[in-house]
Amino acid sequence: MYSIEATLDSSSSIFNNIPYPAFLTDKEGNIIWWSREAERHFGFSHDDVKVENPPLLDSSVKESFSDMYHTYSHNEDPVRFDSILLYHENGENSIASIVAKSFTIDHHSFVIFLIDLDHLPKSEEASFLELQAIKKSLSDSYMVVYLDKEGLITNANSQFLKKSNWTPKRILGKSFWQMFPDTSEHQLVATNIMKLLRKGESFQGTIEKITKDGINYWVELLAIPVRDTQNNTLYYLLLEEEITEKKLFQSRLEKIAYVDTETGLMSRHRLEDIVTEYIEEKRHFSFVFITIDQFYTLREIFNDQTESKLLIEFAKRLKVYFEDTTIARVGRDEFALITPLSDWYIQGFTNYLRQNPIYLNNKVIPITISGAITKYPEAQHSYLHLIKASNTTIQKVKQEGGGMIASLSQSEHNKLSRTIQIEKRLLEALNHRDLHVMYLPQKDLESGKITAVEALVRWEDEVLGVISPEELIPIAEETGLINEIGTFMLEKCCEQAAIWHNKGFPIKVSFNSSIREFRDKNMVKTIRKVLEKYDCPPEALQIEFTEKFALEAEAEKSIIQQMQTLQQDGVTFVLDDFGTGYASLRYLQLLPISQLKIDKSFIGSLLQQEKLQQLVQGLIQFGHSLSLRVVAEGVESAEQYSQLEQIGCDALQGYYISRPISTKEVENLLNKEAKTVKNI
Repeated sequence: MYSIEATLDSSSSIFNNIPYPAFLTDKEGNIIWWSREAERHFGFSHDDVKVENPPLLDSSVKESFSDMYHTYSHNEDPVRFDSILLYHENGENSIASIVAKSFTIDHHSFVIFLIDLDHLPKSEEASFLELQAIKKSLSDSYMVVYLDKEGLITNANSQFLKKSNWTPKRILGKSFWQMFPDTSEHQLVATNIMKLLRKGESFQGTIEKITKDGINYWVELLAIPVRDTQNNTLYYLLLEEEITEKKLFQSRLEKIAYVDTETGLMSRHRLEDIVTEYIEEKRHFSFVFITIDQFYTLREIFNDQTESKLLIEFAKRLKVYFEDTTIARVGRDEFALITPLSDWYIQGFTNYLRQNPIYLNNKVIPITISGAITKYPEAQHSYLHLIKASNTTIQKVKQEGGGMIASLSQSEHNKLSRTIQIEKRLLEALNHRDLHVMYLPQKDLESGKITAVEALVRWEDEVLGVISPEELIPIAEETGLINEIGTFMLEKCCEQAAIWHNKGFPIKVSFNSSIREFRDKNMVKTIRKVLEKYDCPPEALQIEFTEKFALEAEAEKSIIQQMQTLQQDGVTFVLDDFGTGYASLRYLQLLPISQLKIDKSFIGSLLQQEKLQQLVQGLIQFGHSLSLRVVAEGVESAEQYSQLEQIGCDALQGYYISRPISTKEVENLLNKEAKTVKNI
């Protein structure tokens, strides 16, 4: 090295005659010679710049500059670096271009840098200063690492060195992979990130890294490839923000969410994850759902502290009895298990509880349980299906008195699976308006004309086929989708009634409504808005409801008021399926009912049973006594038609009059009637 220094000393007179500020660096990028012109212009002495972090260069610029040095140190041609920020001893700064030229002395590589202070166009100065300010801010705010194209570290800022516990010299040449834990999973993450960078793509995400001392920490990483104007990759820039505390806090929250703190069992959140994992792995298992019978009665007997002890003791017995089983607490007194054990062994838990009773305050607590066993994949095929099957089974067990663990039959599982499918497909059908409407004509006996039609929802699904109203409506009511269907039917009825009235067919269109819809305080506004939308006369609309609806509405003034308001507007209300529920003179007085519809169950055997004829006649007379129009449903023969006409029924509907038909068929029927009247 002495010979190199001697050579530099002997050459200094030559170097000092260079008209530009200049400096010389060794292979580590350290300044080993500083020209007089550089000292004059910047104010720094040779000793000032001959340090690890020379004050001439901003730290962020030096990191980039160092990488450029390593990139071009063996380039025979001069290389120009534009827009470099350089500092003066008095605190000022300059923007310059630097021309670098490598050469060799005694087999050692050096680079001489010539500073051109006049090269940068003034128009670029403001944007350059802004860019440098951003770079400095990033360096101050983030851990910054520079990689060469092979993934080796060429530089890192002080924040990264402080966190990783590497020294500036020791970190140089370390590979990107060495910053990750030495596991196949973590090394694969590093490899995938490097693959993205080499393809010219960026990476952003949360990763786990490791310090020099083997301590793990977490960062949010942004890794980007830096390219020149010819789109050649120069190096890779890594910006890291440490989030270890945040990650640990998140882990603690997950632990709280995944563990029931009272019993130490798994929580329902974690249970769903595990079931999903098992299903993805196609593992066979039994899903067991257990509830404690009369638990809330036990709560009334014991205080909260005793209740907690009871649950803890019950959880202990679950752990002891069910080995090789995942156990979770999913409710206050509800537990779920994922187990490979056979049904007979699972059902034996009821006997185990009797043989190993729970003692609290030296007293035996009489505990029995109701449970459900659902097999995957034999019975159900998803977590939602398993839960629904369990709830259905538990309800059935409790109705039979509880105290046992049971399972549904295969036919019951098939029915449940279809119900779940219908729920899912119904949502899609409503979104795409795949439902359609058929109309059941109603014949007035006095005029002999069709004066009304009942709108019936119909749904033919491409997957499930035809879903009958008898199957659809109960599912829609249970899921709350009945409101969506009601809105759909209201729109269709008003639209069609308006069309028929404009064509000269003043018939009424009725649809069935539910108590849920009228519990909406805006029901009147909704109906008025739809009537106005289609310019439909209120008198053309009829709303049908059942006795169950009527009994519930009787106790709710807001519903009665809404019905009365709509009646004043001209809308007609019809009591459907009359005679099948619990008749109440009170709701007949309170609700604005204009018509009664006798249920078809009375009409089917009308001709065979004299008492039934008397009952139907009594219902008709009862309706007339209240000034109500009476309609009979389910008329299927001429004999039934004749009998009902004789005993004074006002109108009939059923297959003898017409099956449910389309709008076009309704119009054909009405046109036929009109022609008949004209000919007469």
